[in-house]
Amino acid sequence: MFWRFRFLPGCRAAGRGIFRGVRMRQGFAMATVTKKELIDHIADATGHKRVVVKQIVQSFLDGIIVELGKGNRLEFRDFGVFEVKQRQARIAQNPKTLAPVPVPPKRTVKFKVGRLMKKVLAPEAQSGAGAAAAPAATSAAAPKKRRQPRASSPE
Repeated sequence: MFWRFRFLPGCRAAGRGIFRGVRMRQGFAMATVTKKELIDHIADATGHKRVVVKQIVQSFLDGIIVELGKGNRLEFRDFGVFEVKQRQARIAQNPKTLAPVPVPPKRTVKFKVGRLMKKVLAPEAQSGAGAAAAPAATSAAAPKKRRQPRASSPE
């Protein structure tokens, strides 16, 4: 997979610093990779011209937008599923004036993570422990544990 490759000194993206913006999230640094940097990386990894890769990536993204706009469900095996969900109209509250505000219904995109991505994102895969246990952990859907509210002490 192209995102696992390291940038070599001769790589076009290596001199520009692939990780422009770095954020801290859940205890580890999270880098932002732009579409331009991704295109450069794919072009270097495949040996194709950057212009050709850019056209392919852009037409792929445009195709996703068109299909979701039609209300279709997009399924990419092992990667995930994109689908359009209809959110109901509701009454919200203005936090400053506390006045009720009607919010109209709207369509949003939901993404469900696929099997391979779950395996890559699993905590066992990041720490390197239990390579054989990772596939078994993703196939069995364990119920989510909900956080219990703290009991207030009678002081």
